[in-house]
Amino acid sequence: QVLLVESGGGLVQAGESLRLSCVASRSIFSSNAMGWYRQAPGKQREWVAAISASTGGTGRYSDSVKGRFTISRDNAKNTVHLQMNSLKPEDTAVYYCAAGSMITIRSLVKYWGQGTQVTVSS
Repeated sequence: QVLLVESGGGLVQAGESLRLSCVASRSIFSSNAMGWYRQAPGKQREWVAAISASTGGTGRYSDSVKGRFTISRDNAKNTVHLQMNSLKPEDTAVYYCAAGSMITIRSLVKYWGQGTQVTVSS
């Protein structure tokens, strides 16, 4: 059973934008913080962004994406978005949607999506 479904990945040039989306089951979305991780080839999976379960929760970001990425959640559609602007080649990775009690701590992520590829060419 697939509980988190990502979409929106693709191939773009440096400086361009992409918007990732993750649709979750209602029960997961309403009771968990949501966020995104990414994993580049040969590297460990790293946390990118997180947003709390509460309505109006603000986003938190890793230093590598702060100021360029924006996370948001649409509670009516059980969806979390990641707007990625000013993309860089080093943003190239498989991006994973995550849900859990605290997204910034990997061991507390309870649910993972299947991943969506983002490739940024120079």
